[in-house]
Amino acid sequence: MKNAILIASLVILPVNTLLAASYTVDPGHTYVSFAINHLGFSTMRGKFDKQSGSLEYDHASKKASVTIEIDATSIDTGHDKRDQHLISPDFLNAVEHPTITFKSTAADWNGVNLVSVTGNLTILGVSKPVTLQVNSIKCGEHPFSKKQVCGFDATGSIKRNDFGVNYGLPAIGEVLDLQIELEASMN
Repeated sequence: MKNAILIASLVILPVNTLLAASYTVDPGHTYVSFAINHLGFSTMRGKFDKQSGSLEYDHASKKASVTIEIDATSIDTGHDKRDQHLISPDFLNAVEHPTITFKSTAADWNGVNLVSVTGNLTILGVSKPVTLQVNSIKCGEHPFSKKQVCGFDATGSIKRNDFGVNYGLPAIGEVLDLQIELEASMN
């Protein structure tokens, strides 16, 4: 369960004026969250509090890639007992698999717009291809730090049992919706 990527609210320069650049994910301005059906009664939501990663973005040559690493023990659903169950071997087995990763392998463009990134999501040591729809990417000069920053917002869905997370099926939903919102600063 999990993952995802990204949004920024900044003073924005036209994206096509930016050169190819490498950016480092700012964990203080990155939010990886998920939602899943809970017993057919409600939608349970959660997030991860610790993540890191990188973004490569070159609008002119239509190249983009993203890598995000998530600390599985940082799961937060607002309920400590549930969080402890989610990091147990029933779900994320965070002792043996402390990191969830997404590493993109391809980017899809529609004209000048980045519309999706496809890559490998790894949960419980199982890697599967996942496509994230890019809802927005905005780059420009941060109004306070004056550094070049990109904000990236992406969503996707996975079947958790594809990764061996089978506890509670089918009562606890099979499909997990992901959202990744991040800001990254130029290296």
